Amino acid sequence: MAPKKAKRRQQQGEGGSSNVFSMFEQSQIQEYKEAFTIIDQNRDGIISKDDLRDVLATMGQLNVKNEELEAMVKEASGPINFTVFLTMFGEKLKGADPEDVIVSAFKVLDPEATGSIKKEFLEELLTTQCDRFTPEEMTNLWAAFPPDVAGNVDYKNICYVITHGEDKEE
Repeated sequence: MAPKKAKRRQQQGEGGSSNVFSMFEQSQIQEYKEAFTIIDQNRDGIISKDDLRDVLATMGQLNVKNEELEAMVKEASGPINFTVFLTMFGEKLKGADPEDVIVSAFKVLDPEATGSIKKEFLEELLTTQCDRFTPEEMTNLWAAFPPDVAGNVDYKNICYVITHGEDKEE
C-alpha cells in the first residue's frame, strides 16, 4: 500500500486538485508567499505591471518593455493575487517528477554514489540524446549550476531546484 503522500501526489497528477494549496507542502507555500510579497512591491495583494517593473529594476533590469510586462501579467486568467500566483506555479510544475525520482535517474550516472557527475559527461548526454540542449541552454545550465574546480556537477542540487525552485540553504 502506498504512503498517503504518494497517493495524494498520484491523485493530483491524474486530474489535479480543486484546492491549489493541497498541491504543495507547507514549506513550499511559505516560500511562494515570501516570493509573492517581494514581487508585490506596493503591498496591495495583487501583482501588477508596475510591481513587475519595480522588482525587475531592483534586479538590474531597467529597460523592460511594456509589452513584455503585459505578456507576463496576461499569463494569468485575471488579477494575480496569491492564490492565482500559486496556481500558476502549480500549472508550471504539474507533471514534474518528485525529487527522489529525478535523483534516482541521476544516480544511474553516478555508480560511486558521490552525489556529482562530470560536467563534460552531463553536457555530452544533454546535447546528444533525446531532447537535445542548445548551446544557449548549456550556458544557462552552467551559469545556474557551476561545476566545482574538479569539473563535477552537484546533481542533487539540480534536482532540488527543479522540484522546489531555488537552491538549498546550506
